[in-house]
Amino acid sequence: MAEHWKGAPVAQALTERLAAQADQLKARGIIPTLAIVRVGERPEDLSYERGALKRCEKAGIQVKQFVLPKESSHGDLLEVIHQINADRAIHGCLLFRPLPPHMDEEAICAALDPAKDVDGITAGSLAAVFTGRGAGYPPCTAQACLEILDHYGCDLTGKRAVVVGRSLVVGKPLAMLLLGCNATVTLCHTRTADLPAECRRAEVLIAAAGVANMIGRDHLAPGQLVLDVGINVDQEGNLVGDVDFSAADEMAAAVTPVPGGVGAVTTSVLAAHVLQAAEQSQS
Repeated sequence: MAEHWKGAPVAQALTERLAAQADQLKARGIIPTLAIVRVGERPEDLSYERGALKRCEKAGIQVKQFVLPKESSHGDLLEVIHQINADRAIHGCLLFRPLPPHMDEEAICAALDPAKDVDGITAGSLAAVFTGRGAGYPPCTAQACLEILDHYGCDLTGKRAVVVGRSLVVGKPLAMLLLGCNATVTLCHTRTADLPAECRRAEVLIAAAGVANMIGRDHLAPGQLVLDVGINVDQEGNLVGDVDFSAADEMAAAVTPVPGGVGAVTTSVLAAHVLQAAEQSQS
């Protein structure tokens, strides 16, 4: 049976460090502040927002909420983004996506100051991830994977890591972050030829394709470290990941559960980015 790498202990340890960092900033007169921007009332946005509010409170971060009706115009949202950019007391911004279809999401993301982009949604942030230079931060979910590996003592140097999924939210930036930790990385996707064979070669296997239970027994090898980023609903209405948990539980050395794994760490990473942005705003 695999060791279950749960996210809660990782989030708790990270939050304790962040609270101490926030206290140091406040002693210097800096109040770390996050802007949360939401358009409409999507249940998944509301759920993540509640988690972010709780995490920020524990980490000593102030939050300003900007909530717009779903029928708001593109210009209304753009005005909010410009307001956040101009407010020196706001250090980071979390913008919930997808935006309503009548809004130009790409233009809205481009309008956000990369220095305040704490969730890696701007081109400037992604450029920083891929080049190692510039303002902005990696997407929180991608970095949460590294936080889990670090917390549970995985030294990535020289490890063969396989990432299944090529989105700009997780797969591509995560591959760059793993490279930065000296892993040897293979980036796969749903059209990879002989995907099971590629996955079996991994010492660290990270599934982020967004397809329920697509990583099954034939993708797995004994002793692997398996991180499941997927959040899907199966035919019975249950929340499941991209990995067949029972198969991974039997074969892997460690596996993250869904729910309660990678997703539990993302709000802590968000808080960490806000504190980094607050520190850098003074430089």
